[in-house]
Amino acid sequence: MSDSHSASRRRFLAATGGLAVSAAAAPVLAQAAAPAGLPPLVGRATQNLLPRGKARRVVICGGGWGGVTAAKYLRQLAPHMEVVMLERNPVFFSCPMSNKWLVDVVDTQFLTHDYLSVSEKYGYRFIQTEILEIERDTKRVVTALGAVDYDYLIVAPGIRYNYEAWFANDRRMAEATRARFPAAYIPSAEHFRLKDSLRDFKGGTLVMTLPPPPQRCPPSPYERACLIASMFKQKKIPGRILILDHKDGVRPIGPGFKAAFEELYKDIITYVPNAHVEEVDPFKKHIKTAAGDFDFDHAILMAPHQAGDLAWKAGLVPAPGQGKPGGWADVDPLFLHGRDDKDVYVIGDAVGFVSSHFAYYPKAGHVANRHARIVAKYIAEREAGREPNYALPDNLCFMMVNTAPQEGISVQFDYHVNDQGVIEQRQMDFNERSPATIPEDFNWARLIYEDMFT
Repeated sequence: MSDSHSASRRRFLAATGGLAVSAAAAPVLAQAAAPAGLPPLVGRATQNLLPRGKARRVVICGGGWGGVTAAKYLRQLAPHMEVVMLERNPVFFSCPMSNKWLVDVVDTQFLTHDYLSVSEKYGYRFIQTEILEIERDTKRVVTALGAVDYDYLIVAPGIRYNYEAWFANDRRMAEATRARFPAAYIPSAEHFRLKDSLRDFKGGTLVMTLPPPPQRCPPSPYERACLIASMFKQKKIPGRILILDHKDGVRPIGPGFKAAFEELYKDIITYVPNAHVEEVDPFKKHIKTAAGDFDFDHAILMAPHQAGDLAWKAGLVPAPGQGKPGGWADVDPLFLHGRDDKDVYVIGDAVGFVSSHFAYYPKAGHVANRHARIVAKYIAEREAGREPNYALPDNLCFMMVNTAPQEGISVQFDYHVNDQGVIEQRQMDFNERSPATIPEDFNWARLIYEDMFT
């Protein structure tokens, strides 16, 4: 890796850590009255969970990389507003860096964070609950604990697996696939299931299917294959990994990953391009693709990705055949609000088509963090009576490809708007495998976790 590349990324990483502003005092929130016959803190979905006060309210649906960041920055940039984050999980579990956790390079504590501490520190309301409905016509979110009204809504739902593409309405097949051969791209139960199964793997053929683009973190399945292969190598497990890729070649960072496959794991990893999945049988352990049929002893079966359920509940995903790529939220490319609703924003992986130049932003935690900060500023500007100027995200992904010694590669994305008003993407692949990438990777994680949680 050249000195200029390293210097560029040091500047990039330094910028990540210098964007926080001071916290504001928490608003005083009244407690909703409980329905008759229920304990005081238990409500029904039909009841009002939080009464309206004088402050205008932002409700954030989803507490991943985007949701947590948005809540913090809104409290800093618009301290007069009430901010409520709704999330069904009790703790934050990070998908970024989790491939390293699968093979014990990092521990569980490295990936998990406490929602309550950060919400109290920055003065927003964290409510652990399931979101049942999003009613944009009445500006209300209905949860298992009751309904919450909003003035602005931020939808940060991540992804869902489109098992329907494989199994149509056969829930039995879909549930068996997810339970036995989880993709582990939605935190966090699947990650623990996959880690246990890898620990118990004694040998044989491990198949990995890669979803068609757009997908969550495109380079990470290749990283996962490399790290599992490195584990097989170190523990002398007689395992073979088949990567069945929907695409016609490895990308991004294609030369770097292909060099790792050929130089480090020639006897372990077999890469199969153009392997569009046609049939999957989780019971017979058999998969049929356009590139051939394969039996397996174990598998990581990644169905196609779509915007998370909350984007669908909010009516933000266009129906098929409306001239837009299906499965993702339809947003204004520059301002990230719904095409037909300027008070509803979408951030992170669920964001749909934004450019005729590159189609979709990379569906990565880094982008979600940047989207969140951008949207928080948009809302703060609007509340101050000003029209916001557009801002664009950036992205940086580090991929570990070897554990002994630890070596990595990386990719960086920058964005600008051209003279025709189209967002353009510049991609820089760093294909040279290097130990120097590893401390940069962990420094990136440390800085971005600090940005969200400290």
